[in-house]
Amino acid sequence: MIQTNYPPQHVAIIMDGNGRWAKKRRLPRLAGHNAGGENIRPVVKIFADYGVKYLTLYMFSTENWNRPRIEVAGLLGLLAKKIDHETPAFHQENIRLVHLGRLDRLSQKLREKVKAAVELTKNNTGLTLCLAFDYGGRDEIVQAASRIADAGIPTDNIDESMFARYLYSTDIPDPDLVIRTGGESRLSNFLLWQAAYSELYFTPVLWPDFGLKDVEEVLSEYKRRQRSFGKI
Repeated sequence: MIQTNYPPQHVAIIMDGNGRWAKKRRLPRLAGHNAGGENIRPVVKIFADYGVKYLTLYMFSTENWNRPRIEVAGLLGLLAKKIDHETPAFHQENIRLVHLGRLDRLSQKLREKVKAAVELTKNNTGLTLCLAFDYGGRDEIVQAASRIADAGIPTDNIDESMFARYLYSTDIPDPDLVIRTGGESRLSNFLLWQAAYSELYFTPVLWPDFGLKDVEEVLSEYKRRQRSFGKI
């Protein structure tokens, strides 16, 4: 068996449970999303302190557009606020920001904010924080196939390595570990290509409550895992 590399180079998180966190407190759902947003920087710092080089956060899926209009507007507003408030701090902390997903369905103002944050931090050499916003694993694969077809690449030249270069995560290693908070046990269209051999960890802890103790538990569990990648 191949021992698990420790610490994991790339951790990806499905940040689930904001709505239930708010419901437990008899608060509107957007209060839960705001609480979840406030938890991002502390969790990023914890993983950076543990030596994780890449952290991907699932913030808004391609399916989330189907939620009530007021909730979608609130999530888009939260993204804009977080970019304004957190990008300078992330830049000072040498964190590189990367966007995974579509930009064409965001407003021009929000697209410009995302692009500016990515541009400002592109040369930073610390942890790379990938924000999966308007992201869907199936959509990513379809978009990659479309770009390959548009490039006129002969089918004989298409292999896994070449295909991966057309994904949003072209220069990001595949996640070693995928965490889902909130008690559900599914990937929900998240990094379907990249997570083929990821270790999976599901926790009942709601995302706004996910903290140092939970990170330590999941990393301890990951350390005990053995990864064979199909080998003996």
